[in-house]
Amino acid sequence: MEKMMLPHDHGRSAGEVLGLCPPAADFQKLSQLLCQLDDGTRLKLFWILCHCEECVINLSAMMEMSSPAVSHHLRQLKTAGLIVSRREGKEVYYKAADTAQAKLFHRLIEELLEISCPKD
Repeated sequence: MEKMMLPHDHGRSAGEVLGLCPPAADFQKLSQLLCQLDDGTRLKLFWILCHCEECVINLSAMMEMSSPAVSHHLRQLKTAGLIVSRREGKEVYYKAADTAQAKLFHRLIEELLEISCPKD
């Protein structure tokens, strides 16, 4: 790749760094994932689902929220790829996705809150 010429030379190779930069779409995907950090309810739901698989009705009771409100947060977490669901009869069960991103997000929450996973 050709070296980018910048208007000012500050003795650094910012142009070279820019050449190594991932595409803008990768940053957009990361931004959508990090948007999940902007809501404490969503963070708590995700943390719970890192430790158990649960249905909307039970999650609603745990969170002291309506089922539609919980479903809204679950939809956002699922769209971000942080949780997965499975249907069993009429019930839909949710749990954290088994992905590197979900595992990192889980560790991030616990590190920032200085908490540990519950013991099995």
